Amino acid sequence: MQKIKLALADDEELFLNGLKAILEQEGSIEITGTAADGDDLIKQLENNAIQPDIVLLDLRMKKVAGVATTNHLKEKYSQIKIIILSSHYRESYLGYMFKLGVNAFLPKDIAPDLLKEVIVQVHHKGLHFTNDQLQSLHQQLSQGKKSKNLKVADCDELTGRETEILQLICEQFTNGEIAEKLFISIRTVEGHRNNLLLKTGARNTVGLVLFALAHKLVDWNAKLLEFGLR
Repeated sequence: MQKIKLALADDEELFLNGLKAILEQEGSIEITGTAADGDDLIKQLENNAIQPDIVLLDLRMKKVAGVATTNHLKEKYSQIKIIILSSHYRESYLGYMFKLGVNAFLPKDIAPDLLKEVIVQVHHKGLHFTNDQLQSLHQQLSQGKKSKNLKVADCDELTGRETEILQLICEQFTNGEIAEKLFISIRTVEGHRNNLLLKTGARNTVGLVLFALAHKLVDWNAKLLEFGLR
């Protein structure tokens, strides 16, 4: 089985080395590099032929911090998934973090085994929410704290098929699984997904989920969003 390639960036050397040692014990993970801050990480990416699948970033680093690094990665290395680890974790930051396009936002005191599970989930499904995070996001959006990037007035522009596919995306189905479920081609699913991105103003799957939440296109009582770990 192909290993998950992972890069780490944190300006606390002791934490960085400890995290590296813990994750190297996991047979399915390969550490491709460690960096002291975002600038160091970006330079390594520019000079390294082997690109990571996922980067783990500290939110606050002395030189280039997590937010600036995330913006750069989204612009230059959009295929790389991003997990933010922070000792300044707050649920009130959730909306902002996911609007930036991060794939998971976690406290630094997370249990090692749970962190490994999140890494695997982000690699395979592209996103990680806990149930508590989902509830917090739902509450924030219900109170009107919507992203300026989301075209919240344009929900009626979605076709029935696009709404159906959006709901399946929120249920974590892959393009292939959606195609099989709806008896259409993968290319057709990809086309609908691209249309959804254009119509909603979202930049990625996270943005689509936030759009669906903001417009109540998912059934919370039926728990269609099962991003949390069980």
